[in-house]
Amino acid sequence: MSPKVYVDFKKLNMISNNFFRALAEFFTEVLFSPYNAIRSIDGWWASNIFNSILFIITAGLFIYWLGQLQKFSKTDTE
Repeated sequence: MSPKVYVDFKKLNMISNNFFRALAEFFTEVLFSPYNAIRSIDGWWASNIFNSILFIITAGLFIYWLGQLQKFSKTDTE
């Protein structure tokens, strides 16, 4: 006769619930902390300098990407 296996569904539910709560806390406390820091910048000048830096980085990467597209377009490689 094989032994009976009992599953404690309350404990299983608690484990899965704690996993999703830990995952939510990781996202809100760790991964979103830079956004909270950006949101808490006080002052017009500091916010605009930060946005200008991000715009310059994005524009530079966009120009690099267009240059790469043009280079690969001339050599007919994909």
